[in-house]
Amino acid sequence: MATCEVCGNEYDGALKITTGGEQHVFDCFECAIHKLAPACSHCGCQIIGHGIEAGDSYFCCAHCARRAGVQEAVDHV
Repeated sequence: MATCEVCGNEYDGALKITTGGEQHVFDCFECAIHKLAPACSHCGCQIIGHGIEAGDSYFCCAHCARRAGVQEAVDHV
């Protein structure tokens, strides 16, 4: 059994995710997202999807990117 590094639950079907050369263990996707998903540089929500990367910043949407000064950011329409 593995122990989730976020909630401490011991689970025999744990997820093992390797990113940046480090291995992480979680009991569910919710814990993995809580630990690994980047946060929007404008509103702080966790980005679960494509998002927008501008320089060293990540944004959940074009609106947040524009509010932070990335004027060329547009939503796909």
